[in-house]
Amino acid sequence: MATPDFIRTLRAFAGDQLLWLPGVTAIVFDDAGRVLLGRRSDTRAWAVIGGIPEPGEQPAACAVREVFEETAVHCVAERVVLVQALDPLTYDNGDVCQFMDITFRCRAVGGEARVNDDESLDVGWFALDALPELNEFGLFRIKQAMSDAPTWFEPTTSL
Repeated sequence: MATPDFIRTLRAFAGDQLLWLPGVTAIVFDDAGRVLLGRRSDTRAWAVIGGIPEPGEQPAACAVREVFEETAVHCVAERVVLVQALDPLTYDNGDVCQFMDITFRCRAVGGEARVNDDESLDVGWFALDALPELNEFGLFRIKQAMSDAPTWFEPTTSL
């Protein structure tokens, strides 16, 4: 994932200390019910599409933008399926981030899936019964996007 300029600016002042950042994930389905995935250039693993909103950018607009930037597919965000604070993540350079992920179910409305930037090695549509190996992050989000259940969030503990 390319580091947005506004984060580089923050890092100039904050160093590598923890930054709390927004993040979005887009689970994109086509009319055949297939899901759009990208094979990341940094990890070489298949993954769902996502990114970081620019300051002032609405999360749904970010999801749509990230899908197009990475895959050349046009989509519309249909609904929020998940909101989750992720565990802190330390990058190889020592930078620490923690993301508040908002996952959207999206519907493809145009474009042809292809690698559209340097963040992906490959992109493609996959039937739900023929997914490549995915981490739990991606699998859980796909499962939630397939469900008509209310938006998922971590339950609170009762006192």
